[in-house]
Amino acid sequence: MSDELEDLYQDIILDHHRKPRNRGQMESPTSVGEGFNPLCGDELTVFLKMDGDKVADVKFVGQGCAISQSSASLMTQRIKGKTISEVRTAIADIKELLVSEKEPPIAVQERVGDAIALKGVRKFPARVKCATLAWHALETALGGSGKVSTE
Repeated sequence: MSDELEDLYQDIILDHHRKPRNRGQMESPTSVGEGFNPLCGDELTVFLKMDGDKVADVKFVGQGCAISQSSASLMTQRIKGKTISEVRTAIADIKELLVSEKEPPIAVQERVGDAIALKGVRKFPARVKCATLAWHALETALGGSGKVSTE
């Protein structure tokens, strides 16, 4: 990856950390997913408000490192207005982007949108859990409500 591209990705992560999108409590969510990373102490709660099969609104609260908070912000932008099927594809894409041993296909990299900025985390296995925490909490929220740990 070029230095310019890495700098751009770092800027996206820092921007979402400094100005998180969709951060805050939600009144009367349809479901809630809580995530905890015991390795570093990151905590996130994801709130979903569904309108039939679509995500009408999504918010998150929590505390943690820049990676976990930025990932949550990027996630909310990626899934708002999407169907459950599209959200499940987004979750699978992020997991492939961050966890797969092989370089993800171009189609996956294009589908993740700005969340491609998280790709550099692959180089730091301990930080992958930070980047995937919000997505695990989202997956839990899609199943109703519950808690998940990255361990």
